[in-house]
Amino acid sequence: MVQRTLSRRLTDYLLTGPLRIAVSFIVPVLAFLGLRWSFIYMRDADANKFLVGAVALIVGVFGVWALFLITDSLVSRLPEQLRERIRPFVFVGPAIVVLTAYLVYPTFNTIWTSLHVGRTDTWAGLNNYAYIFTDPSMLITLRNNIFWLVGVTSVTVSLGLVIAVMVDRIRLESLAKSVIFLPMAISAVGASVIWKFIYNFKPVSAPQNGLLNAIWVSLGNDPVGWLVENKPWNNFFLIIILIWLLTGFAMVVLSAAVKGVPAELLEAARIDGASEIRIFFGVIIPYIQGTIITITTTIVIMVLKVFDIVFVMTNGQFDTQVIANRMFTEMFTFRDFGRASAIAVLLLVAVIPVMISNIRNLQKAKI
Repeated sequence: MVQRTLSRRLTDYLLTGPLRIAVSFIVPVLAFLGLRWSFIYMRDADANKFLVGAVALIVGVFGVWALFLITDSLVSRLPEQLRERIRPFVFVGPAIVVLTAYLVYPTFNTIWTSLHVGRTDTWAGLNNYAYIFTDPSMLITLRNNIFWLVGVTSVTVSLGLVIAVMVDRIRLESLAKSVIFLPMAISAVGASVIWKFIYNFKPVSAPQNGLLNAIWVSLGNDPVGWLVENKPWNNFFLIIILIWLLTGFAMVVLSAAVKGVPAELLEAARIDGASEIRIFFGVIIPYIQGTIITITTTIVIMVLKVFDIVFVMTNGQFDTQVIANRMFTEMFTFRDFGRASAIAVLLLVAVIPVMISNIRNLQKAKI
C-alpha cells in the first residue's frame, strides 16, 4: 500500500513537474526541427513533386495548428498577469513575422534594388525611374495600361450593373447569373488559351481554324491577324478577355446591392411618375454608390496587376506590353534587376492610393 502511494506520488510529480517541463521544451524543439526539415525538403529541386505537395499541405494545415497549440500551452504555464499580456502576441505574432519576412522586407529590398544598376552594386540613383518615363517602349507600356484601366474598369462595372438590374427581373435569374458568372471559374491562363483559338490566324490559302477569322472569311473578307495588326487597337482584343472574366464577378456583387434597395423607395419613385431609366440613375445608382466604388477600385487593382493574359497571348509583342509583364521580362529575360525593381515600385505606388480608397469606402459602409 505504501509502495503504491509512493509510486503514485512519484508519477504525479513527474507529470506535473520535471516531465511536464521537459515536454514543454522538447516538443517545440521537435516542431521547429520538423518545420526546418520540411522547408529544406520543399526547396530541393530533386525531390518528388507529389511528396513536396503532400509535405506542404501537412505543414500548411497541421503545422499552423501545432504551432498555435504549442505556444498557447507554453503561455498557459506563465503567471496569470503575464499570461494575459503575452497571449495576444501568440495569435498575431506568427502573422507579423510572416508579413515582415515576405512582404515588408521584400518591399524595402525592392526599393533599394531599384536604385542600383542591373544586378550590380553600382549606384544608379533615379536613373531606372527616369528610364520608365523616357524610354519609347516603356511609354507604350504605360499607354497600354491606361487602355486596360479605362476599358476594363468602365465596361466591366457598367455592364455588370446593367446585367444585375435586368437579370433581377426575369424568371430564370439563377440560371442567367450562373451562365454569366461561369467565366470566373476559369483561370486567366485557361481563358487566354480559349480566346487564342478564337483569334487564331492562318494565311489566306489555308483553312481558318480561328472562330473569328472563320466568320470573317465566310463573309468574303481576307483573314485578319487580330493580335498582330491594327496597332494599338490590338490591345482591345486582349482587354475583351478580362472583361469577359470579370463581368460575372461585378454582376454578382452589384446584384446583391441592387436587391438591398428598399422596395418602398422604388415604389415611391414610380408613384411620382419617374420612368424606369430615371429610377435607375436617380434612385438605384445613388443608393448603391458605395458598392459601385468598392467594386470599381477592386477591378482597378486587378487590372494594374494583369500579367497572365498578355503573357499567354502575345508575351508583350506587337505593342501589347503591360507593366507587370514588362517587369517579368526585365527580371527574367534581360536580368536587369534594377529596372525590374523600379517597375515593381511604380506598380506598388499606383496600387496604394486605390487600396486606401477601397479601405476607407469599406469603413464608411461598415463592411
